[in-house]
Amino acid sequence: MAETVLNYSPLAPAIGPVSPDDRRHGRAAGAPPRRPSPAAGDTASETRSHPPFECIALLLQGGGALGAYQAGVYEALTEADLHPDWIAGISIGAINGALMAGNTPEARVDKLRAFWEGVSARPWCDWSDRSFAAKGDALRQWLNHMSANLALISGAPGFFALRFPAPWLHPPGTIEATSAYDTNSLRATLERLIDFDRINANRMRFSVGAVNVRSGNFVYFDTTTHTIGPEHIMASAALPPGFPPVEIEGEHYWDGGLVSNTPLQWVLDGHPHLDTLAFQVDLWNARGELPRTLAEVATRQKEIQYSSRTRASTDNFKYVQRLRRAMADLFKKLPEDLQNSSEAQLLRPAVDHKAYNIVHLIYRARNYEGHSKDYDFSRASMEEHWSAGYHDAVRTLRHPEVLERPTNHEGVFTFDLADK
Repeated sequence: MAETVLNYSPLAPAIGPVSPDDRRHGRAAGAPPRRPSPAAGDTASETRSHPPFECIALLLQGGGALGAYQAGVYEALTEADLHPDWIAGISIGAINGALMAGNTPEARVDKLRAFWEGVSARPWCDWSDRSFAAKGDALRQWLNHMSANLALISGAPGFFALRFPAPWLHPPGTIEATSAYDTNSLRATLERLIDFDRINANRMRFSVGAVNVRSGNFVYFDTTTHTIGPEHIMASAALPPGFPPVEIEGEHYWDGGLVSNTPLQWVLDGHPHLDTLAFQVDLWNARGELPRTLAEVATRQKEIQYSSRTRASTDNFKYVQRLRRAMADLFKKLPEDLQNSSEAQLLRPAVDHKAYNIVHLIYRARNYEGHSKDYDFSRASMEEHWSAGYHDAVRTLRHPEVLERPTNHEGVFTFDLADK
């Protein structure tokens, strides 16, 4: 099937209807092994009524090893009986999203844990002992950098491995000549942990973003228009020059983060428009301090580049929704002949009174994490990222207004409450 090219016009609808989910399933089974215990009162397990929205969307950025944060967020959401109708992801967000969409609700956290424990299973550099934390940031920073450098040399189990012979020793035009790492093990991992028949059974809508290498077009592979397989997930996570492009139906694709690292616009422009509670889980914080060293410059460059101007997109969407609601009110005042005019019919798909809550959950890096944090696959860092996501989501869900319909003129509320 032909690729679906993303249209950046804020009024352009996505293709296809929204599929129903199995949201009514019960709460997922208990917490996964070895997750740090929450502080007193820090739990998402209280019983809640279903939020007054037609769709719960989970939006997952790319960010490599930081992706365990998203797994922690999902664990807290599922404990609170908040199950997504639509998951959209890019890069590691596509992998996490597929692990959720491709498993039953009660198995999702366990499958996420299996993936993240697998890719961080490197016993020769496992410093998960928390006594290291007491020795200060300098030691931890050194350990993290050492782990990241080991990943550059040895890869991550079940994810990627250093290519041998090196790419420059392969003939030009071969896949082996275009990347530093081999990702065949990722396909095996995806096939082992994910039920792709379930993804394609329309229990929920699932979307992953990628970039067509030849055209440069940003595209979405979506269950409303495609039959999703391992190759679509791998394409979304094929960040060059580390990972090779992935061929799908004669075209080659790279990581969607090259163009836009967040799927927010795709979901907000979805058609038909639905009252939506969107959890936007970002792995890169656009806000930060002025760099003092070249290493800090590299860190801020990544954060700014891959945060993909999420807040600017949200502000623009608020403005668009204000226009949509104004047009809806205006349509009611038009005489019937004008309502049936060709101009009015052209505008009608953009008109609605839908409501949106956009809940930002943003990973805020520790002082000792630098520019290599997205490829530090140590077990200690994975556990910290997971725990941070869990606790950020729990703190956010303590605010009841997050789950309430917006009452302002544009019908859009945004939240960033994890630090409060």
